[in-house]
Formats: sequence, structure tokens, C-alpha cells
Amino acid sequence: MFKRLTALFILCFPAIFCMAQQVRPAKSSEIYRELKTLKHLPKVLYLAAHPDDENTGLLSWLINEQNVETAYLSLTRGDGGQNLLGTEQGAALGLIRTHELLEARRLDGAQQFFTRAIDFGFSKNTNDTFKQWDADSITADVVWVIRKFRPDVIICRFPPTAAAGHGQHAASAVVAEKAFKAAADKNMFPNQLKYVSVWQPKRLLWNTFRFGSVNTTAENQLKVTVGQYDAQLGMGYGELAGLSRSLHKSQGAGTQSVAGVRTEYFTHVLGDPAKRTLFDGINLNWSEKGTGDIDELIDIVLLSFNYNQPDKSLHGLLMLRKKIAELQDQALRKDKLAAIDQIILSCAGFMGEVVTNQPEAIAGNSYNFRLNLISRSATPVMVESVNWLNQTDNLNRNIANDSLITVERKIQIPADAAPTEPYWLAKPAKDAATFSVANDTLIGLPETQSPINVVLLLKIENEKFEIKLPLSYKKLDPVKGDVVEALRVIPPLDLSFAEPVYFAKEKEALSVTLRLRANKNINYGKVGFKIGNQVIKTFQGINLAENTITIKDFLIPAEDLAKIKTSRNKLEAVFSSEANEYSKGQVLIQYPHLPTLQYFIPATTWLIKGDVKVLAKKIGYIEGAGDLIPEFLRQAGLQVDVLTEADILNATKLATYDAVVTGVRVINTEKRIKNWQNALRSYVENGGTIVMQYNTTQDMALQDFGIYPFSISGKRVTEENAEVKFLNPNHKLLNYPNKITAEDFKGWVQERGAYFPDKWDSKYEALFEMNDTGEEPLQGSTLYAKYGKGNFIYTPLAFFRQLPAGNVGAARLFFNFLSAGK
Repeated sequence: MFKRLTALFILCFPAIFCMAQQVRPAKSSEIYRELKTLKHLPKVLYLAAHPDDENTGLLSWLINEQNVETAYLSLTRGDGGQNLLGTEQGAALGLIRTHELLEARRLDGAQQFFTRAIDFGFSKNTNDTFKQWDADSITADVVWVIRKFRPDVIICRFPPTAAAGHGQHAASAVVAEKAFKAAADKNMFPNQLKYVSVWQPKRLLWNTFRFGSVNTTAENQLKVTVGQYDAQLGMGYGELAGLSRSLHKSQGAGTQSVAGVRTEYFTHVLGDPAKRTLFDGINLNWSEKGTGDIDELIDIVLLSFNYNQPDKSLHGLLMLRKKIAELQDQALRKDKLAAIDQIILSCAGFMGEVVTNQPEAIAGNSYNFRLNLISRSATPVMVESVNWLNQTDNLNRNIANDSLITVERKIQIPADAAPTEPYWLAKPAKDAATFSVANDTLIGLPETQSPINVVLLLKIENEKFEIKLPLSYKKLDPVKGDVVEALRVIPPLDLSFAEPVYFAKEKEALSVTLRLRANKNINYGKVGFKIGNQVIKTFQGINLAENTITIKDFLIPAEDLAKIKTSRNKLEAVFSSEANEYSKGQVLIQYPHLPTLQYFIPATTWLIKGDVKVLAKKIGYIEGAGDLIPEFLRQAGLQVDVLTEADILNATKLATYDAVVTGVRVINTEKRIKNWQNALRSYVENGGTIVMQYNTTQDMALQDFGIYPFSISGKRVTEENAEVKFLNPNHKLLNYPNKITAEDFKGWVQERGAYFPDKWDSKYEALFEMNDTGEEPLQGSTLYAKYGKGNFIYTPLAFFRQLPAGNVGAARLFFNFLSAGK
């Protein structure tokens, strides 16, 4: 029986993602740590709701001090948050945060799991959360992870009460309790039992905390000392935790690396209470489980381990592998064989990769690849065979100690290979709160393993190892050095609209722009534009050359637009050629701290048609954390200039703008804004209009940023359909140039707004009153003040979400704000 081995886990320091497509040996100190983990049997599953909820200090201690296999289960991928790096929102942001978590796990050494739950934004209690999430579906996912990972101890970050501070936080604890009980019940989610067995963890605990003024710890709780210094790491576990947590860059979650020990507190929830340690009553090692001979073999290897020559441990490890292969517990055997195989290959100094010089490939095409192999071991490592996807070569060749073998081969990408994309984004979401996953066995995984691999059969002494080497792209970066990433499969053609929103005017033709990327020659293609099942217009006779990007305008006549009767429409483009249809566009996400991420979205845009007026013509925009509002305004026909510091400090130039809009969280991200306050104040005083979007209370560049004083809070309205009361229906901003009614607040997405002001100068006028169910009304969603000849508007309403989503009512209201000086 051969163990299928994929890419080795490597616990290293910064930017290790570049090695993700190679099998590489771990450092000697890491091999030694993995050996100690092999000796310890308990497993811990830490459970919370979002990326960055996990207690990285505790994870680092469990893995590196206790040598216990540990995983973090985040119910969501963080899709509903805000992005400090760029304009990505929703699923794209969730993809970024998934990989930020994986980078964090590469540092602290934990495994990572997810459910299908979508982070739909802030919720205030579990009732609100479970209106969106299907509790049974999410519980089933957690049960699946428990049955598959088989933890002895489950630790929740949050309680199921208001002390959790977020409805999704509390919901994670509710689901954990249900799953703890259900995982051992064969009548619960029985379809899972085709792949896994029931499993009962020993206990469920809550890791209590001190967050700000909230202290849920107590001296009568179970206490654990963490943060100790680890000489092999050269730092304490608290310091390692700071590095790990700081990789959540899209959240601005930079965290201090704090040296020194501290105390973690735990309270009992379910199962057997723990009185002395987290692992009371759990078999800690093989001897306690009744297989002491395995313990003895591990001890022998540990005692004789040579940091300079780890290959000297190979004989003992191969004997140990045979013993583990004899275990009757199938799940334990599979788990521990995977672990020891990693250790053996690391001790052999084995490295393998299959690389090409281009990042993308098309199904059915052939490309030149290099297979690079090396081992650093006095014990011979033999390559028995290489399977090149469609052909096997029997080599029976020993790899000479520390001598690189390179084999060049042309490999054909399977004709049925699907484009590379995250498995949870491959199909439309089941609903607004749940991803749709085609294969249930994928649930829980952070990402899928590469489906296209060269397979090696190695032999060390008499033990055989089957190793999958994913097809990869390798380049030499002048700054980073070697960069190795997954080879990305792409379709022959992808297409997308140039703009997220278009405005159709009455009795006028509309020009829409498509980006067509052809990866092969295409002749006599056609593009059809449709809304729902209604085809609006078709254009034929389109020829595209291989390896070209064509930006092409299509003019939809007014008579065709007249077929559209609704104000907000999703316009879809479909390209047809011969028997093939293409209707998706490639999206690439590239940040220095992440590998290149690829997914595909339908070629759609929002088409707004109807009574939408704006009198402003020229807008100045001050960038904040990143949003798509400038693109939206440009498509509406406005001139939008992103302002530099020189522009802002030039009173003559600033006066040419009808309005100045600040990006979301500008006070948090743009530290120079305190130097611009006088210039912006003078702009308003002399007749300008400033529309300021929301800011948070964290890391503010200045406190007094209003035209008159006001203070912001954490108060928000998360119910996107919350009733909105107009405090002064006759106010100009609600009537000119668009008459704003309750209809304009229908169809909002995710939320009304967040971080509302809670105190303000009497010179401000509040425009709206709104609240979530059962809460006190809030009037801070939009404040207006006249100052000199101009206007100042502070609005934490979520325009940055609504406008790119083509929300007509939100557009009408925002255009009124921009037109305040007209």
C-alpha cells in the first residue's frame, strides 16, 4: 500500500508562498519538531467565524510547545469585510483573506479549514445571523470537519452570547455545540459516513478573553501559560503569533510581536471537564494507546537525530513507517503515514518540481516542462517511474547524493481540464449566505490540490512513496528571486465589460465596451447582449487573433434599449464561436504577500435606465482604503480626478470642482489629511461641496475632521432593508435634482451603513432615522451642514457597496449630495 503524498508542509519565514508548488525538505529544526508531533496523539480544533478571529498565540503554543496537531476552522472566508489593500469586495476579498490565512498558517504551523458560510457583513446577534445562515447546513459542514480531522479538544474563540460582540461570532459557538454532539451520532448527516466515521471529541471549551473593556476571564477557570521562548524559533510564541496575525494585511491587522509569557483562560462547555490541562483523560502518546513499540522507535530516532545529517535517521524512520502501516485504526494509520512520509522525504533532502516558463495554459495544448529532482542522502533514493499524465517512463534510477537531475518533457494539458479557480466560486452561490460546492468532499478545504500532476514512484530501501508534483510556473524575479506558482489553466477566450455600471439615456444609443481576450484564433464569432432570457442585440462577424486582447465598443441602438422596462438591469454578454460559448471573464488578484489568484466571473454589468439626474459635472476624489465609486461616477458622465496633495493645497484648482468626495476610511488610511484640513475647509467656505464617506475609530489621523465637531461610534444598521424615516422630507438634498422616497432605499445590499456619528454640533442637520429590529433609532447616517457658501455632508451609508451594485436609489441620493452646490 503506497501513501499518496502531495506538496510537503513547510514551516518557514517570510514569503514562503513562492515554494507552494514544490516538494522541498524542511529544516532540521522543523523535522525534529515534526518528529515530536508524531509522538503526540491529541489533536485540537480551534473554531471561530472569520479570518483573524483565531488566537494565534495559543495556536503557536499548541503546535510548537505542546507538539499537538492543531487546526483553525473559520466558518467564513471574510467576504463581508472591508479591504485596506484595494477595491476587492465580496468573493474577491474572501479569496484574498483565504490566502492570508494560509500564509499565517505557514508561519504558526496550524492547518486551516472553512465551511460554506458566506460572511454577509456585521450582524448583532444570532437571530440576525441565522436569518441568513442555514444553521443545519453550517452545522453539517462543521461535523464533516470534525469527523475528518478527528480532534480530541475543540476550542471556541467566542461564547454564544452578546459578549461575543458580533452575531456571527456568537453563531460560531452555537454551531460548535451542535456539531460537538452531532459528530458522534450516526443518524446525523449520515451521507458523510460513506467517507468518514463518527467521532466524539473529548471536550468543548471556550477560550475566554479580555477585549477592551470586556473581560470574560476568571481565576477559577482552567489556566494555561503560553508565550514561552523557543530557542529553535529564536523567539517566543507570542512573537511568532504577532508575525502570523500581521499577515492579515487586507484587514490592517498588523500586530505587535510581544515577548514573554502570559495566561490563557478556558471555561468548560461540553464533554468531560478539564481540571488540570487541556488534555486530561486523553491518550497523549502511543504507549498510553497500547502501542508502545512505536513510542520506543520514535524515541530512538529523537535521541540519535543529527541536525547536520538528518538522513542518518532514515533507517529508523523506515522501520517506524512499517510499524505505523500495521495499525488497525484506518484513520489514524492514514494520518500518521502522511506525517512520517513528510519526515522521511525531508530527512532524505528530497526536492522535486515540474516547471514551465509561462504562467497560463489552455486545455488540450502542449507545453515544455522541466522535471527537477535532487536528494541529499547517503541512503539511495531511487526513482522507479515517472507518470507524465498520459505516459509512464520506468527509470529505475538512483538520485546521486546532492546531484540535480533534470528531465525535459513536452506535456499535453488534458483536454477536459477545467479552468483554474477556487472550488467554492466555480458555481453560483446557493444563496447570499452559502457557497455552492459541486463535490461535498471538498467542503472544509481551504483550496483544492492541483488536479494536474506528474506522479513519481520513489523507493528508499524497500519502502515506496508515490509523490504528486503539480505542474507549475517558475520565473526569476529580480527582487524576489525564484518565484514558483501553480500553472493556471485558462479558457480559449474570456470576456468582460470595461465598466461595472452603464447609464442608458432616453432615446439615445448606448456604447458598451467589452474586453475580449483570445488565447487561440477565433473566426466569425458573435456577441449577444441579453437581460435575463431576452436578447437585446447581437453583433456578428467578429475575428480574434491568438494571444491578443481586444477592447471593442458595441453600440446598442435606442430602439433596442426601449425593450428594457425596468430601471436596474443585469446586462450579460455571451460570445459564440462554432459550437462553443464563452460568458465569463478572468479576474487576477496580485499582491506582494500572496501568490497570483485567479477566478472567473460572469460577463455582466449593471444597466441603469430611468429618472437619474446629476447636476455636478466635475468631481475631485481623495483616495481612502479603496472603492469603485470613481469608476461609477465616470460612467455616469462625470469628470472624476483623483486629487494629489498639490491639487488639494492649490485653492484655485480645488475651486474648479463641483464637489470633492473622500474615499472610505480616508481618515484612517491617509495620514496627510490633517495637513489638508484648512484647504478643504476653505474650499467649502468659498462655495464647494464635500461628501465624506465613512471612517472608523481605529488609527485615526485626526479626531476633529468635520466642518463642525462630531464624533463617530461603532453604531450601525446591518439590516439592509431597515425602514428609513425622513426627518425633513422637504430638505433640498432629498428633492433636488432627484425626488428621494422610500423606494430609493429598496434593494440595498449587505447593510445600510456603519460607524454612525453619535454626537454632533447643533449646526448639523440629520437627514434620516433608521435602526435594526428591536434597537433604538439612529440619526447619524447622514449629517448635513452649511458652512460659508458651501456644503459639508458626512454619510456613513454604504454607498461604496450600493453604487457598484447598480442600486438606482442609492445613485439618485448620492447624485443629490454631489449636486448640493447647484
